[in-house]
Amino acid sequence: MTKKKARVIAFYLPQFHPIPENDKWWGKGFTEWTNVGRAKPLFKGHYQPRVPADLGYYDLRMPEVREAQAEMARDAGIEGFMYWHYWFGNGRTLLERPFQEVLKSGKPDFPFCLGWANHSWENKTWNPAVQKKKSQLLIEQVYPGKQDYIAHFNYVLPAFKDKRYIRIGDKPVFYIYSSFGIPDCKSFIDTWQELAKKEGFTGIHFIGKMDTWLKDYDNLKNMGFDAINTITTWHAQCKVSGKLTNRILINLKKHFKVDIMQVYKYAEVIKHLSVEIDRKEDVYPTIIPQFDHSPRSKKFGTIYHGSTPELFRQHLRNVVSTVSLKVPENRVVLLRSWNEWAEGNYIEPDLVFGHGYLDVLKKELAL
Repeated sequence: MTKKKARVIAFYLPQFHPIPENDKWWGKGFTEWTNVGRAKPLFKGHYQPRVPADLGYYDLRMPEVREAQAEMARDAGIEGFMYWHYWFGNGRTLLERPFQEVLKSGKPDFPFCLGWANHSWENKTWNPAVQKKKSQLLIEQVYPGKQDYIAHFNYVLPAFKDKRYIRIGDKPVFYIYSSFGIPDCKSFIDTWQELAKKEGFTGIHFIGKMDTWLKDYDNLKNMGFDAINTITTWHAQCKVSGKLTNRILINLKKHFKVDIMQVYKYAEVIKHLSVEIDRKEDVYPTIIPQFDHSPRSKKFGTIYHGSTPELFRQHLRNVVSTVSLKVPENRVVLLRSWNEWAEGNYIEPDLVFGHGYLDVLKKELAL
């Protein structure tokens, strides 16, 4: 493997094309762009709405869009995309078309892996109008047991066998969003490891998500995870405004449906996103160029205000320094995200910053 400052892998959302379920739940033609386009500034200096530049309000059913995204990512030094993958149990999938077309067509010729977004969908997820109402379950994430785990493995097996699939330790990478949501996660991992070896792999490289509590590291390792991804946003927010304050705000929003925006200065948040555990060989830190959840949740949202490419440069340097002493293969950094536009969490070009964030990546990752 070529020596790199960091192996940046970007989370990739496939929610940019209409599907029958979204038409039914949120209205004809609903995509991620629906909330992006109708977002409004909520305070002075608030950067909304966000308008895409080079690719416009794209549709991921178009192969030309997917090719252009891969070219921009490659040029910026991004190693590959981690496509969010939805398997709700009993063979139920959603939003699978963009990745399946990438897989079957062989294009773009750009590395990829899969991240299992194993969580239920509720009507509040993509509809800001219901944030103050009782949430309704749209589709439930279930775990029927071993036979479903086998069916799930067989569904993703063609991707694992693709030459573009990202590997670590010669093992295909598979990310699990809600590790603690799986009732028998160790059994799931053991089943997949056994199946992978029968298919000629040395195993699967499982990555589990650790949000805030460092005790999760040992728990995840005991489940069988090979590596841990730290997403330290809660930790950073508590450092900026205090743990008690954040607990109170979250409880007011969750239990009493109070309109409270949690606004943090990006310049302050990034001081606390890197943590000491990120230096471990089997821990993969996260970089966050921007974040603004208000298009989806309006005044219920969390906003990192004032992000710029130059501030992102500082954040990126801090994170890259935590992986600098690792063996090159383990210098993995997860970019959150390539295109979560309705969370203001993207690195694609927009009308305000253009290629600014991508240019920072390109320069900082170059040896």
